[in-house]
Amino acid sequence: MIEKISKAALASKPFNLTEAMLSLTSTAICRTAFGKRYEDGGIEGSRFHALLNETQALFTMFYLSDYFPYMGWVDRLAGLAHRLEKNFREFDVFYQEIIDEHLDPERPKPDHEDILDVLLQIYKDRTFKVQLTFDHIKAILMNIFVGGTDTAAATVIWAMSLLMKNPEAMRKAQEEVRKVIGDKGGYEIPAKTLVYVNAWAIGRDTEAWENPYVFDPDRFLGSSIDLKGNDFELIPFGAGRRICPGIFMGIATVELSLSNLLYKFDWEMPGGMKREDIDIDHTQPGLAMHTRDALCLVPKAYAVMGNDA
Repeated sequence: MIEKISKAALASKPFNLTEAMLSLTSTAICRTAFGKRYEDGGIEGSRFHALLNETQALFTMFYLSDYFPYMGWVDRLAGLAHRLEKNFREFDVFYQEIIDEHLDPERPKPDHEDILDVLLQIYKDRTFKVQLTFDHIKAILMNIFVGGTDTAAATVIWAMSLLMKNPEAMRKAQEEVRKVIGDKGGYEIPAKTLVYVNAWAIGRDTEAWENPYVFDPDRFLGSSIDLKGNDFELIPFGAGRRICPGIFMGIATVELSLSNLLYKFDWEMPGGMKREDIDIDHTQPGLAMHTRDALCLVPKAYAVMGNDA
């Protein structure tokens, strides 16, 4: 992603950050879930993203039968039931293809097991009280894809959108991350290195937060409130036994991508646009809240001492 932005910076062209972040998170999830990545522009990648986009759209549709079961014929008449069934069949075929690939005895042995490898091993062992079926495995994969792709991407785009609208906050954030990293750029982490690394309303509670509707990252400086489920004023991952199992992957994805965006580039508005033109009052429907319009900015490469990149 950073390489693509660098090319846009050299050409002084706007770059679609929303699209890039969704591609990054979906690729990370696919590699984790079943050890595969879908290259941009590839047929399989386009197929996967089309299925995922349709699933997210269907999640937020209004189904009359949810409220009045006897009115289900209205959903069928409107074509919603057909879309739902079609999406289910297509995803079911997609999952079965991935499962068949993993079960193929001729499949090369991977260096690292993915989530599907683990699930299939449990399926084969038959040592658990409740036996896993392929339907169970497909349902788990669906949770992983939908829950892990949208959320981290939306978080980074909201952060960049609000930072662009608040230049002083952007300056302080870039100054902080650039001071920590200095002139040494990023790190190559050696293999086997051990690294430790209704919520919407709660986050806007005036009893818990001063001026909760104001974008003020400094409110967290010196604060004892954390986001890992121990402090109920801020629970983006939930809390307790049902806390999001992808919490650490989500935090790593957001922090690493956002810090790179702030460290490696200065950001400007495209010609003819002002910071005030970034619309943060309207959102796209989905599992996570997205900005209504794609965020397109002009990256300018940040010159690091002793490094032309």
